[in-house]
Amino acid sequence: MPFRTESPSEPPVPRPYSRWASLVVLCAGTLMTILDGNIVTVAMPAIQSDLGFSGPGLAWVVNAYLIPFGGLLLLVGRLGDLVGRRRMFAAGLVVFTAASVLCGVATDRSLLVAARALQGVGGAMTSAVVLGMLVALFPEPREQARAIAVFSAVGAAGGALGTFLGGALTQTVGWHWIFLINLPIGVVAWLAAIRILAPDRGVGLGKGADYPGAALITGALMLTVYTIVGAGDRSLGVTLASAALALGLYAGFVLRQARAARPLLRLRLFRSRALSGANGVQILMVAGMFGFQYIGALYLQRVLGYSELTTGTAFLPAPIAIGVLMLTLSARTIARFGPYRVLLAGLVLITGGMALLSRAPADGSYVADVLPAMLLLAAGFAAAMPAVTGLAMTGAREEDAGLASGLFNTTQVVGGSLGLAVLTTLAASRTERLTGGGEGTVAALADGYRLAFAVATGIALAALVLAAAILRPGRGHVPHASPAPEETPEPVRTSAEETPGAAQGADAKPASEAGRQVRAKTSP
Repeated sequence: MPFRTESPSEPPVPRPYSRWASLVVLCAGTLMTILDGNIVTVAMPAIQSDLGFSGPGLAWVVNAYLIPFGGLLLLVGRLGDLVGRRRMFAAGLVVFTAASVLCGVATDRSLLVAARALQGVGGAMTSAVVLGMLVALFPEPREQARAIAVFSAVGAAGGALGTFLGGALTQTVGWHWIFLINLPIGVVAWLAAIRILAPDRGVGLGKGADYPGAALITGALMLTVYTIVGAGDRSLGVTLASAALALGLYAGFVLRQARAARPLLRLRLFRSRALSGANGVQILMVAGMFGFQYIGALYLQRVLGYSELTTGTAFLPAPIAIGVLMLTLSARTIARFGPYRVLLAGLVLITGGMALLSRAPADGSYVADVLPAMLLLAAGFAAAMPAVTGLAMTGAREEDAGLASGLFNTTQVVGGSLGLAVLTTLAASRTERLTGGGEGTVAALADGYRLAFAVATGIALAALVLAAAILRPGRGHVPHASPAPEETPEPVRTSAEETPGAAQGADAKPASEAGRQVRAKTSP
């Protein structure tokens, strides 16, 4: 029987790409970076003892990761638009995994800090483009809400799971394994990324690569994170000088973007009330939630006397509640009531949870004083995070999705760093003042943590007020500004265009009305 041959003119059968399988890959890569941002917290005493870090020097195990991570998110988000988001995501997995191995085999302080900085670079490359890929995969509002809920659940759960895994691995096999565990995970995630994620070419480095602007904003963001995370270890004069220099770099960046022919960040992006307001709300919300994660762990260990593993176990109800609520209710409630109302409800719950923690006594108990507040915070975060993510990403045009994703992740890092620096400094200052006055150590610690939670309550309340004032639908809302004629962008070539009939592209629609107009003008 003769073999059947295809005609040379017959187009090759396209390989199908599953959107939901792609979401799993994106969530796996994101989970690895989020876990590593938190897993080190419980292992810090063991690392200090093994490598001989001083007290201030130990903070750089965290800071060395946060500074490049926060500083590079905006730049690599834009580069992902230019060179292809899948390519940037996969390259970030390689860098992050290799840096994790270096952290795991580190035998001296300098190598560990340098490897942590390289981890921050890889984490930024991986995280900055994820939301842009997600909204391109799921342009239909109901499906997009479900996908964002899944993604947000993984991210939120990863933060709390990192605390548990850090304690478990450190106590059983040693702190090196909190990093080495990333090797098999990273290899599997990379293989899945190149097999499952649909390729995209981007628009090319020549389209919109403003390297002087990139240098200004990257320097400004890195200096901002450096100023925030190290404020407690430096003099006031040095901190103010660093902050002034960061503001100068921001001003230079804005001037550059206003005049550049191909700006890195089109300033019209901020004309969207949804995008600007959602990022502002996120800074405040994440600042308070980081306070719960870190100050809450300290309260359990230093006041209630919990071990590392017990502390990690005590945090498990939070990721479980967040995951269940996000996967079962978030998308439905957002579809029924809209992201604005769901966001406000979530912020009310977060404020209430922080207020409960601000009353936690020195002789408190986990069941009575911590668990109820933890469940309120988990429910609030499960409602608020998908809602604020959706509001931020719907405020950007399709060709700006990678940049908007990088901006959203950047404000998340800055908010967390700011909240951590402010709340830990306030708690330490109050505790030091009380112990100096003769107060017992445990009582002084508890009082300092109550102050931190009270301030976090105020931060959450400020996020609620800002959301109510800025994000209400119909109040002068501008989804996104139309581009000026001279900066009408070249349409982004998606997998649907490159691979006709692909599963993820067959029913794909642009993520915004402006995207539909661009496609209509450029379609044959």
